Amino acid sequence: MLRRELGNRICPIRTRSSPGRIDTELLGRDARIAQGFLKHCGSAAADILKPVGSTPSTGKVRVAALARTAGRAGVSGVLAAASLSGFIGVAQAAPGTPLTQGAQMYGDPDAAAPYWRRQHGTNCAEMAVADVIGEVTGREPTEQEIDATAENTPSPFMPGGVLWHPGAPSEIRDLPALLAQYGIHARAIQTNIDALEQELARGHKVIATVNAATLRNGPGQRNVVDHFVVVTGIDTNANVVHVNDSGIDTGSDEQVPLAAFEASWATSDNQAVVTN
Repeated sequence: MLRRELGNRICPIRTRSSPGRIDTELLGRDARIAQGFLKHCGSAAADILKPVGSTPSTGKVRVAALARTAGRAGVSGVLAAASLSGFIGVAQAAPGTPLTQGAQMYGDPDAAAPYWRRQHGTNCAEMAVADVIGEVTGREPTEQEIDATAENTPSPFMPGGVLWHPGAPSEIRDLPALLAQYGIHARAIQTNIDALEQELARGHKVIATVNAATLRNGPGQRNVVDHFVVVTGIDTNANVVHVNDSGIDTGSDEQVPLAAFEASWATSDNQAVVTN
């Protein structure tokens, strides 16, 4: 069980072994960066991006690497890196993941913000669930109501146990069972930022488990997963992730740099709960 002080509150999380981190793939964000690289580098970039006898999957990974390098090192550094690699394949989206052209906002943070509530215990997961219930149904349970439901609902993963009780950790795999008590179907998954964009674009709600210190750029241990937030939007123009964070007084539509969110989320191997 892991704990982190939130003001004078502790938000513990029960963790489980992960099957491993997600393999690197080229998804929408890398394709957009690669497109920008092509635009600014002209014919030199076209030559580099041209496939040279490699498989699409190899090209996909290498374009992802090039695209991320472009964002960090600039054009000249990328040209050098590409020359050393000898090949960069054609950008392709992962199967089942729509490639969205151009920057935009995924989700609706403004509509979600009124459902933020401040937690008053070790119940950040339960408060995230209450937030999502409010967003989906328009009727958000009170903190006391959601806590009581969690305390009286059996856990699918802890024989003889319940979803939550005061001072106890929360298990992300239990959250779909809590949402189901309010007629909302959801699943616990291991995923990536591009897939979250598409879930939000479809109107689905997302709860992510993160490291609070990294998310807020504050004090505390940064290599553990210790908090739950509702992801309400991803702005690919500003590179900002919008969250409702019950752990702080300013948590309604908290806006977090994309890199900080990804680093904080990586502590849980990118686990999330997504509504259907």
